[in-house]
Amino acid sequence: MDNQDFNTEHSHGYGIYVIVWLGLLALTGLTVAVAGIHIGGLTIATALIIASVKAYLVLSIFMHLRSEDKMFTIFVFVAVFFLIISLILLFSDYSFQ
Repeated sequence: MDNQDFNTEHSHGYGIYVIVWLGLLALTGLTVAVAGIHIGGLTIATALIIASVKAYLVLSIFMHLRSEDKMFTIFVFVAVFFLIISLILLFSDYSFQ
């Protein structure tokens, strides 16, 4: 694979980066707004869902995960899987105190 193919495969254009950045800013504002509403136990769940969407946008657009090798993608998903397991164990321990 020569250098030109590599750059073509990973380029999105500046427009998509600006749109995703504005989306990330909007989702951050939504997270702050939800934290101020106090909807009980759904506050944490909503914040985690919004954070997951933001992480997906960063991984797929800014880190070019869509165009990486399948093995690298598998490593990322294994890391995310163990992060989810850690969060489940953390919140289950926190809920019993």
